[in-house]
Parts: sequence; C-alpha cells; structure tokens
Amino acid sequence: MLFDSLERSKYKRVPRRIEFLSGFAISDAQWDSLCIPINLAFFLRSSIEGRTIALYPSPAGAVESSLTLEAWNTIIDRNPLLQHLQSDVEALLVNRFGRPGESELAEYYIAPIDECYKLVGLIRANWKGLSGGTEVWTEVAHFFDRLRANSETESAGPNA
Repeated sequence: MLFDSLERSKYKRVPRRIEFLSGFAISDAQWDSLCIPINLAFFLRSSIEGRTIALYPSPAGAVESSLTLEAWNTIIDRNPLLQHLQSDVEALLVNRFGRPGESELAEYYIAPIDECYKLVGLIRANWKGLSGGTEVWTEVAHFFDRLRANSETESAGPNA
C-alpha cells in the first residue's frame, strides 16, 4: 500500500493481480509489425524511457524488440484496457503459441512484471540446443497453466 499511488517514485509495489484477457485482439499483421521473432513477448510502459517497450524471452535472457509507436497505438486503439497498465510493474504478456487442441490458440494476460521475468528465467534455465528441446516447451506450457489457474478473466473486447 505504501507505494501504490506514486507513479514517479523510485520504489513501486508490484501488483499480484493476473488477468486473462478474453476477447483481446491483435491481428497477425499487427503482430508482424511489432518485429518480435517468436510468439512470446511482454510489453510494459517504462517511466524512465517514457515509452512502451517490448521484450521477448530468449536463451540469453530478455531481449528488447524495436517497437514503433504507430504499431503499439493501433493495438491500444483496439484494446483500450492497455492504457491502464501500471508503468514499470505491470505488462501485457502474450503467448501466441497457445495451447494444443484448443480452438483459441493465443493467450493474453495483464501480469505483474515479475511473472514475465519468471518466464524469461524458465526459458533460460531449460533451453537445450538450437530449438530449445521438448523440456523447455513443456515448462512453458506448465507456466501458462499456472498463470491461467491464478488469473481472473477480464473482457478485453472493443466494448471493454
């Protein structure tokens, strides 16, 4: 509670809230415009840089992707819920690998930043060879199972 309302504070409280965003919309063309080479990423507003940054997990850690303001703004226009992300501590977490056997492949969450970095650490710790190996992708699936189980569902459609 101590740091909840201090946007410019040196210290910020990381929220515990995880929201699964049903009805969230990113088209394939919009995703391609984000210049992210894999189907996992997270987006957060950086108060230091004064902009939204896109990061994706890799065997070497979190990698920043080039994110144009225009590409991000088109996504915000379709999903106004993103305007309310808390700077530095909350992110849009995207899993476009989805879940095998489900009709809705992509998953979108508003998640605490520490959850996003847990995913980065999990990939870094379990990656083997060039493609990661089956173990890393099993662990990623378990990560998203746990995230979904601990989340609330938020409608993120055009009328949200």
